[in-house]
Amino acid sequence: MLTDAACKNASCPEGKTRVRFPDSGGLYLEVTPNGSKRWFAKYRFGGKEKRLALGSYPDVSLKSARAGRDAARKTRTEGTDPVQQRRIEKLASAVSSTVTFEAVSREFHRGRVGAVSAQYSARWIERMEKDLFPWIGSLPLADITAPLLLHTLRRVEGRGAKETAHTLRQTAGQVFRYGIATGRCERNPATDLHGALMPVMVKHMAAVLEPSKAGELMRSIAGYPGQPTTAAALLLSALLFQRPANIRMMEWAELDLEAALWTIPAAKMKRTVHGKVNGRPHLVPLPRQAVHALTDLKPLTGHGAFVFPSLLTGERPMSENTVNTALRRMGYGKDDMTAHGFRSMARTIIAERLPGVSIDVIEAQLAHGKSGPLGMAYDRAEYMEQRKRLMQTWADYLEHLRDGAKVHPIRAA
Repeated sequence: MLTDAACKNASCPEGKTRVRFPDSGGLYLEVTPNGSKRWFAKYRFGGKEKRLALGSYPDVSLKSARAGRDAARKTRTEGTDPVQQRRIEKLASAVSSTVTFEAVSREFHRGRVGAVSAQYSARWIERMEKDLFPWIGSLPLADITAPLLLHTLRRVEGRGAKETAHTLRQTAGQVFRYGIATGRCERNPATDLHGALMPVMVKHMAAVLEPSKAGELMRSIAGYPGQPTTAAALLLSALLFQRPANIRMMEWAELDLEAALWTIPAAKMKRTVHGKVNGRPHLVPLPRQAVHALTDLKPLTGHGAFVFPSLLTGERPMSENTVNTALRRMGYGKDDMTAHGFRSMARTIIAERLPGVSIDVIEAQLAHGKSGPLGMAYDRAEYMEQRKRLMQTWADYLEHLRDGAKVHPIRAA
């Protein structure tokens, strides 16, 4: 029988490759010339002599080694080979480490690289690392219930981040759906939380939605006392109602003034990575008022790439704050009108005041994607004539409002 002192003082004589110090019940301590000391339990199974490694001394004490030997003996008497059982346990441990919420989330995240923007991808994993992994990341996907997920999301709500909590419910749902598809779980508890979180009050972008107010806005734009480029950006925002980023990043190379057409490359549109790479460009017919404004502006900025260059350097487009700052200068507060509000203004007034204009045509010109089999059919040629008529009718209507005409519906030409 070994003692702690004997284990501590055990050494391998010079000239031997190893020496074994027996304890009892097949347990022994194997010592090598380099000082390594390892525990083994010797046993017989299926008529063959085998041995089970129990760890290194002193990390595994004599008492712990004996407990390991006894556990192996119990496994053998139950008809199972201790070595085979150890292999199964290691394999199970390795597999379980790939079915935790964090492991499956990271696997799902890696699989989406290139399919979504780098910014979205980074923000996605950042939210998970901050708010979900510390609490449920180590749990197997199949063990996470709806109440457990809700308790975790309540922590986020508790700090006032209600919108983030809703976003995390959606991202967690993506992971569970992936887990179902890959056999790591059987259901998605995130779907059970629909309506369980505190609602988020969505605040829409401020916009002028009344025709008479739109007339006042157009008169203010016509009399804008600031930079000519800023005045033109304001006017084209109203006439063309495209996204503010597309307006300020408009390039002369994208414009065909003779054909009265602005072609926005797919890469500049608000789309998925696949859509930016493989999608069609967005076409914006130019009404004659827009062509005149751009023609007048070309001598000022036509020597550079951007229609609305930065005042500091022509190598970059104007600041994203320029149009909003101009609106504030004109007396429109942030709760009255914004650069993005020109889109809402056009969408609302056209639908309510221009009879005969199809909602589909309006949505197409707004570049609002449509799900389903038709997909990007909005950009097909059969819509272009309708869109040309829409854009000219809208520009004419704004002109009438600017000049103080009575507010009444006019029919699209």
